[in-house]
Amino acid sequence: MAHMALTVGFDLDMTLIDSRPGIRACYQALSERTGTYIDADLAVTRLGPPLAEELINWFPAEDIAAMADLYREMYPAIAITATPAMTGAREAIAAVREAGGRAIVVTAKYEPNAKLHLAHLRIEPDAVIGDLWAEQKAEALREHDAGVYVGDHVGDVRGARTAGALSVAVATGPCPAEELRAAGADVVLTDLTEFPRWLSDYRPARA
Repeated sequence: MAHMALTVGFDLDMTLIDSRPGIRACYQALSERTGTYIDADLAVTRLGPPLAEELINWFPAEDIAAMADLYREMYPAIAITATPAMTGAREAIAAVREAGGRAIVVTAKYEPNAKLHLAHLRIEPDAVIGDLWAEQKAEALREHDAGVYVGDHVGDVRGARTAGALSVAVATGPCPAEELRAAGADVVLTDLTEFPRWLSDYRPARA
């Protein structure tokens, strides 16, 4: 395979992990701790962007940094064990390895918490890079020479395209398939269970 030392990047929330139960519980705990109303059910319908972009809906701008720190401090005890892997996540990582490639995770999530999720679920990528959103993800994708980036959000599509990587989207997050296509995704899959077959078909095309 011509490029295969292929590196495939994966988003985390709603791509490799279903973080809705853990994040919902953490927002509820933050609400109780601060006495500030947070609609946790609404918040988990728009996962993807950085934490601050959600917190600004519930707290004054001057409190966002402190609330983000508090949320991240509370997160490991509340969210990690409550969060399952997405169907097909482990198989998708395994498919990249079986093809002779490297699998990395590039996520907007706070990097230490991203690593806790992956360790708990025994998903072992070759690298984990956190705190990058949308076009910022291109920094890590380029650094690791990723030829493909897999994500569930239009921000992930933008990150892939900025990096010059193939954008593979999974319709498992807040953005439906049509929105992902309209954003410029090169490939749209229903979920990660379709990824190994797609990758096996993609490899000869790269040779």
